[in-house]
Amino acid sequence: MKPARLLSLLFTRRRAALLAALSLSAGLALAAEPAAPKVKFATSEGDFVVEVYPDKAPKTVANFLQYVKDKHYDGTVFHRVIGNFMVQGGGYDTLYAEKKTRAPVVHEGREALAKGGPKNVVGTLAMARTNDPDSASSQFFINVKDNDFLNPSAQAPGYTVFGKVVSGMDVVNKIKAVPTGSGGPFPSDVPKTPVVIKSATLVN
Repeated sequence: MKPARLLSLLFTRRRAALLAALSLSAGLALAAEPAAPKVKFATSEGDFVVEVYPDKAPKTVANFLQYVKDKHYDGTVFHRVIGNFMVQGGGYDTLYAEKKTRAPVVHEGREALAKGGPKNVVGTLAMARTNDPDSASSQFFINVKDNDFLNPSAQAPGYTVFGKVVSGMDVVNKIKAVPTGSGGPFPSDVPKTPVVIKSATLVN
């Protein structure tokens, strides 16, 4: 075999081996990337599943998942339902007694958005809080419309989005449509028939 042809053949084989190695490395990297944690909510209106993003809002997600593991959400209600805005729960039992919570979590709204996290759009999961950005504890809400005014900005901290509904959005839409009125300590927006979270379970 002529030297030039031999060199060409060796180069072709080496290039093929390198490409195969790169493909294998990329495949291993993809395989090693952990799946986003998912939580199944079984409610009196049906079931839905959310996935959460620890890479975008690590402290918020850790806080939420700990409440799930502690069974904090089991037996709580969606106490605030506004059909053209959001549905909120995670803080009160069926008698509208407020549940005990741990210390609040540090606000991560701007950081999550800067890392490519989702905005407050339909189906996203965000932390409820008071006027203090660092006051979120167990209560969360699901956006049932695009709520741009809740997004973090240079002027306002906004609300931390840390996940989204990945199945059962039809159930969330059923919840947003229930009749509401006064209930417990609240003058309005309380479902007339309680929407109960029977259980919240980590499924992966």
